[in-house]
Amino acid sequence: MGRAPPGPRLTLFERFSRYSDNPRALQATAAYVALARAQGLDPAQMALAWVIGRPFVTSCIIGATTMDQLEADLGSMELALSDEVMEKIEVIHSFQPNPSP
Repeated sequence: MGRAPPGPRLTLFERFSRYSDNPRALQATAAYVALARAQGLDPAQMALAWVIGRPFVTSCIIGATTMDQLEADLGSMELALSDEVMEKIEVIHSFQPNPSP
């Protein structure tokens, strides 16, 4: 997986190096991004839709740094993930349950 494009928190703040410099985190991220793209989904929207869909979640912090990110993130509220996507997310999670401890 290549480096993140300029602008996201991963490139703006050193404290996120546990994600950007961690092979397990990069592998998990690449798998989730590949799944989203294969399903025609925006990766961030897929991630947020998953979080929003958990019955135990009472709020979701989106962390957008640009208006484009905010608009995309807000679109996740209307996204319902299919059973197929949910199953594939679970498969990835089973291989990388905690990639960035």
